[in-house]
Parts: sequence; structure tokens; C-alpha cells
Amino acid sequence: MKKILLSACLAGFPVRYNGSTKVVVSERLARWRQQNRLVIFCPELAAGFQTPRPPAEIQPTRTGNSVITQGARVRESSGDDVTERYILAAWLTLEMAQQHDCQFAILTEGSPSCGTHFIYSGEFNNRKIAGIGVTAELLTRHGIEVFSEHDIPRLCARIDESDAV
Repeated sequence: MKKILLSACLAGFPVRYNGSTKVVVSERLARWRQQNRLVIFCPELAAGFQTPRPPAEIQPTRTGNSVITQGARVRESSGDDVTERYILAAWLTLEMAQQHDCQFAILTEGSPSCGTHFIYSGEFNNRKIAGIGVTAELLTRHGIEVFSEHDIPRLCARIDESDAV
């Protein structure tokens, strides 16, 4: 049975930058939890970030790939450069996923760590742009299929397909 890494905020833990949750309610998610398929993890907390903390965005208007390979930075709204901690968060998440043999991950959309389809612009203007976060990028590079909380029906289809094999 393939395991699924799940962002801790989606599981109801108040670990988002502002101390909130982003709980996902899903019958399938509840079943996976009962089956002990979920590995709940927060990249930012693993890397030593506090809750609450200032919001962070990838600059200049880049994605996780550009942080890993091209020197783009992750900065908090205060101006502090937290790039190295976001890279550490990604590697710690990958390590956790690999330890538990996770084939899939459900990550929080919009986060500079976990965004899977979009992240914020890097200008702290609440504008979304197409892109992927640092953790989502690293997991993808290592063969872990990444989904956002909005992609659960698509993940269900992939898991059903995977379990049938």
C-alpha cells in the first residue's frame, strides 16, 4: 500500500505562516488516515520556522526550480532572506517521504514551499502566478507525484490505478 505525504496544515495542525490551518475534509482522506497511509509533515516547521511567522515569497517572481538551480531567493515580508531554510525544508520533506515510501504528496497550494500549480508573485501584493514551490519541486524531481488540496479526485484516480497494479 503506497503512502501519501500530507501537509500538516491540511490535516488540521495550526502551522501555516499566520498560525492557521487549511483543513481538507474528504471522505477519501479520512479513509486513508484510517488505513495509516498518511504521513503528516510540515516542511517549514521541520526546518525550524516558528508559527506564526512573516509570510514569505519567492523573488524575483520565480519558482521552486529557480530557487534550487538558479539562485532565486525566498524572502519574508520583513525582507529577511530565508532561502536556505526553505531549501532545508524541501530536503527534510524528501527524506521523510522516502523513509515512509511515499509515492504521492498532497501539499498546500500557494505556499513558497508546497505550491503545486501557483505561488505568490514575490511582490507581497496577493497576486498569484503559475509556479511550483521549493518542496514540491524537489519531491517531483525525485519521483514523488505532487498534488494540491484541490487535486484530491485526480489523486484518488492515481491511487486506484497504482493499487490495482
